[in-house]
Order: sequence, then structure tokens, then C-alpha cells
Amino acid sequence: MITAQERIQADITANAVVVYMKGTAETPQCGFSAIVVQILTSLGVPFKDVNVLADHEVRQGIKDFSNWPTIPQLYIQGEFIGGCDIVREMHQAGELQEFLKEKGILAV
Repeated sequence: MITAQERIQADITANAVVVYMKGTAETPQCGFSAIVVQILTSLGVPFKDVNVLADHEVRQGIKDFSNWPTIPQLYIQGEFIGGCDIVREMHQAGELQEFLKEKGILAV
């Protein structure tokens, strides 16, 4: 049987941008998740959303995987970026947009 860690690794390997969040992109179940979705959507970045509320193993597994205690969690090209506060600060400073351009996800 595939473990939560293996599923997480497969998701972040197969998708350029992944958000582990409470709820889905269409119906976020917490304000912090909604903010990350809003930022990515405003930039036109396609992403895979993973609802941690639907799977207890993934909910705990993502915290262990990243050694980060909170959700949402953003991964870009397999790299853990951070949670809501970090994503918001990077976006406001223009750093998120630059990072996405460097990774070939946003057009220059």
C-alpha cells in the first residue's frame, strides 16, 4: 500500500504547483487557504489543490513531510515555499512572481 509520504512526493513531482489546503480551490474551508488560492489565481498560475480535510493521513503526512506545522502549504517545482503568511509576503514584495518566472511557470 502506498503511504501518505509517497503520495505527497508523487503529487509534488508530477505537478509544477501544488497547494495542500483545507478544502478545495473552488471552496476553501479556511481563510488562510483562500488567500493562497486567491494569490495564485490572480497571477494566473495553474495548480493542483489537495484537500487535507478529506484524508487524515495526508493532513498529518504533509506536516511531517515539510516539517512545517500549519496548512496551507505551497510547493513549486517540488520545493516547499511556505504557508499563507510567507506566500502573501512574497507576493506583496514581488518575490513570488519572480520565483514563478525563474521556474518557467509565469511568462516573463
